Amino acid sequence: MTSKRTGNDSNPELKGKKRPEQKRASKTYELILDVAANMLGEVGIERLSTNMVCERAGLTPPALYRYFPNKYALLSELGQRLMQKQNELIPHWITEEVLEGPIEKLEQALEGLLIDTYRVTRDTPGGLWIMRALRAVPSLQDVRLESHILVTEAQAELLKSAYPEVAPEELMLVSRIVVDMIYAAVELLLDTDIDEHPVARIVAGMIASYPARLRA
Repeated sequence: MTSKRTGNDSNPELKGKKRPEQKRASKTYELILDVAANMLGEVGIERLSTNMVCERAGLTPPALYRYFPNKYALLSELGQRLMQKQNELIPHWITEEVLEGPIEKLEQALEGLLIDTYRVTRDTPGGLWIMRALRAVPSLQDVRLESHILVTEAQAELLKSAYPEVAPEELMLVSRIVVDMIYAAVELLLDTDIDEHPVARIVAGMIASYPARLRA
């Protein structure tokens, strides 16, 4: 989800035009996004421009502006797609059974989730730069923050079944901290050459220590 913004330079319009329904138009739409994602790794956030994307894609500017009013709308769509890919991994690892089972199983699940999230981001064209854009560009921060809020709320609901005696406000806070810790670890791995396994193991152990305290 994104918030609609005005079209000036400091507050660019992030909402893309209506998504195409016809096959040919859909191919153009996806081509624009693919080219923009791949170019991010070559030129970075600041240098990327709609003209560069058009030239690489073999399109005229009006063809691009039919779907995206500016490069920030492009980045917003890429960011939403990356966040969705990351978030879709969570139910595969974090379930009621895991939360109610042994702490060791929870650690293993968190470790697997972190590694998978890192690898999905790493293997997504422009993934590193999309993550950087969502944090560095003020107009794009809502894409990341709103995604984190949705995940936080969903995980807090899961925690309620495992820890019904804990106040909902605390479970929300715990969920939000966990979400941010995992994404911070993913960003660390993307920015360095550190092996993902020890990082995932340490972070998973730190996160799982809190549920262990609740049970004690």
